[in-house]
Amino acid sequence: MNTGTYDLTKKRILVTGGAGFIGSHIVDQLSKAGNDIVVFDNLSSGKIDFLGKHLDQPYFNLFEGDLLNDSEIEEACENIDIVFHVAANPDVKLGMTDTKVHFNQNIKATYNVLEAVRKKKIQNIAFTSTSTVYGEATVIPTPENYGPLVPISLYGASKLSCEALITSYSHTFNIKSWIFRFANIIGDRGTHGVIVDFIRKLRQNPEILEILGDGKQSKSYLHVEECVKSIMFSIENSKDEVNIFNIGSEDIITTTRIGKIIAEEMGLENVEFTYTGGKRGWKGDVPKMSLSINKLKEKGWKPELNSEKSVRLTVKELLRD
Repeated sequence: MNTGTYDLTKKRILVTGGAGFIGSHIVDQLSKAGNDIVVFDNLSSGKIDFLGKHLDQPYFNLFEGDLLNDSEIEEACENIDIVFHVAANPDVKLGMTDTKVHFNQNIKATYNVLEAVRKKKIQNIAFTSTSTVYGEATVIPTPENYGPLVPISLYGASKLSCEALITSYSHTFNIKSWIFRFANIIGDRGTHGVIVDFIRKLRQNPEILEILGDGKQSKSYLHVEECVKSIMFSIENSKDEVNIFNIGSEDIITTTRIGKIIAEEMGLENVEFTYTGGKRGWKGDVPKMSLSINKLKEKGWKPELNSEKSVRLTVKELLRD
């Protein structure tokens, strides 16, 4: 087991889901450090345009495949130094109507990735998890050692299952792992979530914005570029066999406030806000979420943007597209 810090330069790196929102930003950052990059993606939700500047570069290869096909991911893992496993179905609400989607695309896909890592004797894997593994935490901001973990969505349950698989593979097969529990990560190339939904609704009807729940849901948001920087920092500054980090901002913002920021940036005045009622936006929604990032801060990293600035920057980026 390599218990030293990890240098993310001049490596051959596999990024699953690399054509997606967060995955493509990870590819951008890794490419700056002189790495050879293989993106594995089925392009079901990712977009080839997100990788446009890399497609013709000698350091870049796109492997169009499906993680549910174990032979394809095993082939993609040939001669890889570290895997960034970002691919997943990130739509929390989808679990209400399709109970298999998160099992297949998160749990089963992660098992196939880990089996490929084991067979190809890859010693390093980084995994993008989520704050939803904490469920409705009674300690806020929530630290990494909070427990018991009781997720209330099928998405959160699937990500917690993936974490358990990764930690057990790390211990059993001497694989060093990094697990990142994200707050709401937002920014350019975002394809779903409250900001995307609100912009779509206001473009359809600039006079009324329907908000799910009571609008008082309070959560932490972080811009994707800050998120990716913290991932790289964490990997290069941690030595444990299993390294678990929260990634988010140090404040929270309400859903109604997000709506007001979007209306401002769209130049809309006198927008009427309506609410569907109840403290949750949907079954499985966590009304209040804030992560403790003290563990990362103790290592020397701190976000430059808070939730409100992250939201406002994201709105500007998405309106520009």
